[in-house]
Amino acid sequence: MADTAQAEVLSGLVERVAFHSSGSGFCVLRVKARGHRDAVTVVGNAAMISAGEWVSASGSWNNDRNHSLQFRARFLKASAPTTLEGMQKYLGSGMIRGIGPVYAERLVRHFGKDVLDIIEANPGRLREVEGIGPVRADKITASWSDQKIVREIMVFLHQHGVGTARAVRICKTYGADAVRVLSENPYQLAKDIRGIGFRTADTIAEKIGIERTAMIRVRAGITFALSEAMGNGHCGLPRGELHSLAGEFLDVPGALVETAMALELGEGNVTADQVGDTDCIFLAGLYQAERGIASHMRRIIAGALPWPSIDADRALPWIEERTGLALASSQAEAIRLALTSKVLIITGGPGVGKTTIVNSILRIGNIRK
Repeated sequence: MADTAQAEVLSGLVERVAFHSSGSGFCVLRVKARGHRDAVTVVGNAAMISAGEWVSASGSWNNDRNHSLQFRARFLKASAPTTLEGMQKYLGSGMIRGIGPVYAERLVRHFGKDVLDIIEANPGRLREVEGIGPVRADKITASWSDQKIVREIMVFLHQHGVGTARAVRICKTYGADAVRVLSENPYQLAKDIRGIGFRTADTIAEKIGIERTAMIRVRAGITFALSEAMGNGHCGLPRGELHSLAGEFLDVPGALVETAMALELGEGNVTADQVGDTDCIFLAGLYQAERGIASHMRRIIAGALPWPSIDADRALPWIEERTGLALASSQAEAIRLALTSKVLIITGGPGVGKTTIVNSILRIGNIRK
């Protein structure tokens, strides 16, 4: 896809919503776009979208082999329709509970271009329309209010540089609290939403005016550094190494890192312990998981073998005969060790025969149960 600087802009009336996922926000729209004689296909993300709305999008054209020419929108903003045709399509799309095509036509015929303003500011007048009683009017008003909240959230997120796809995920996760969460602590996004990490949250935080030395940023940086270490196979980091690493990528004074670390320890988000003579810091959940593994290992080692004594010299030829496989010496040795061990870790790259070893152990063990 083209870079943002090279992105094309497209706007127009949504004629039809071909597909919309309420979970991810992914949508496929048919849009009557300015400068195009025929309706075009727009693919993007929107928290909610309906026929009749006006959309503004930026992105690039893509000639898909299966779906022909499409406009792939990196940014997609929907706004209320301004034409009678758009208003009727929008109200009749099913997005507003209590209004279908029939009532949409009646509302537009009765109120004209003021219909959306009436729903917004003077919903009591809805009962002027034939067939709309107090129950239906309340349903329409509540649904309109819900949609208004979503749209305000999306506008806020777009104004602060959040792309449409991420904005949809934020909106779906926090609902009406999205603006509050983002304003108070955008780093919470990295904890709660898959696909949004510290660096994305940090960019958002900068755009909404959070200082680089803010304690919420430094504390989030501690967690991020430990998470990065976890991705490299480490359960924790030496305290001094974590201190240096966090201070370097956050670009803040060491005293702030030390204060943030103390606060994280005090609230139980991270845990301190010694590995040998080295003071280390761990993510609390990972630390507890490691201790749980150690506890279960001790329990298994203290218990009995899961099967009676097995003669490996007889079992190995037996399994080769049953499977029709000739075991390599390393495989035979691994099986022999497993038959006399309470705990065994089998490692190796692809194609070295781990599956054969495990299946052989299981077949031998099942025979002796």
